[in-house]
Amino acid sequence: MTGTDVERAVALRRMKTLATGLLGVLALVFVVAFALQDSYPWLQYVRAAAEGGMVGALADWFAVTALFKHPMGLRIPHTAIIPRKKDQIGESLGQFVEENFLSEDVVVAKLESARIAQKAGMWLEKPESADRLAVEGAVLIRGLFTVLDDDAVQGVIEGLVRRHFLEPPWGPPIGSIAERIFAEGHHHSLVDLLVDRAADWVDGNYAVVTRVVAQRSPTWVPRLVDGVVGDRVHAELSKFIRAVQDDPRHDVRVSIDKYLRDLAQDLQHRPETIARAEEIKAQLLDDPRVRDLTARTWATIKTALLEAVNDPASELTTNFKALVRDFGSRLTSDTGLSDKVNRWIADGASYFVRTYRSEIAGVISETVGRWDAEETSRKIELQVGKDLQFIRINGTVVGSLAGLLIFSIAHAVFG
Repeated sequence: MTGTDVERAVALRRMKTLATGLLGVLALVFVVAFALQDSYPWLQYVRAAAEGGMVGALADWFAVTALFKHPMGLRIPHTAIIPRKKDQIGESLGQFVEENFLSEDVVVAKLESARIAQKAGMWLEKPESADRLAVEGAVLIRGLFTVLDDDAVQGVIEGLVRRHFLEPPWGPPIGSIAERIFAEGHHHSLVDLLVDRAADWVDGNYAVVTRVVAQRSPTWVPRLVDGVVGDRVHAELSKFIRAVQDDPRHDVRVSIDKYLRDLAQDLQHRPETIARAEEIKAQLLDDPRVRDLTARTWATIKTALLEAVNDPASELTTNFKALVRDFGSRLTSDTGLSDKVNRWIADGASYFVRTYRSEIAGVISETVGRWDAEETSRKIELQVGKDLQFIRINGTVVGSLAGLLIFSIAHAVFG
């Protein structure tokens, strides 16, 4: 028994003693009045009152006792009601809770009147609340990292990478994205950059160009001619690149655009190009590389989070606190947001009650069903037994008054 149960048991014994004591007092009064009523006729009224009080006290004692046990151990029909009807009581109680407390209308009405979002916002915007959430979050993260197995987490990450990144073919999605980029001309900046770099290289590598020309010319050509040809080649090459730079509609640029658009189409629809993209993917991300990538990703995430949560002044912790306070302020000041959050809460609670109300109510009936019959009777008696003793006391008083009234009327009518 808990401390509360002990206190209730003491109070119950006290009330039982009081109710039984009243019965004993009335019994003593009845005996005295009955013995002396011939000498003192007015004692007949006292006897009648005491007699009625005893009848009421005994009747209510029987009624109260019959709820929890067999009175005086006698197996009288319709006694020990709670031990015999324990399972039915549990089912009825569960059904009562389900129908009257786990009702969608009741739950939604209560949540709407509670204004949970506004109250949560007022709590969240306090600095000490944000600090507390940050501390509790840090404890949770450290606990998770303590429990989680690194190899298992890496396996999960690797599985996700393979399922969502490696297994789907790359060609069609890359081709679709590239087609949109090329159609909108976003690649022109990259082409400009490449052409500019090519022009800079030609301008800065005159010696390289002339040397390559000399190396490729026949051996019988005089060096003077090689120099003239090399100079000419460099000049024409520079002139060509300058023309590509200056003319947005240059044939080279048009050819590049066409090539890129065709490539985007081939990546989406041409089996040979799609297969080639898959070969490149396999070469770039083979099993050892994927395994190494997932291991380094998990190690980086774990290290970064642990360092952040262990440092109260870290950027992550500071930003988290600011985000919590800002969200709290928005919940308090933004009626639209708070109404939306309250609606989400109400809808979630409504779905939960609608879906699981029978299971929740079933916990009550199942719990009562597992209790021992005598234990159930004792638990219920501890809860309501003290108040039931007032029934015995009231029955004693009402019985006394009824007995006195009946005797008085009978004596007045029949003399």
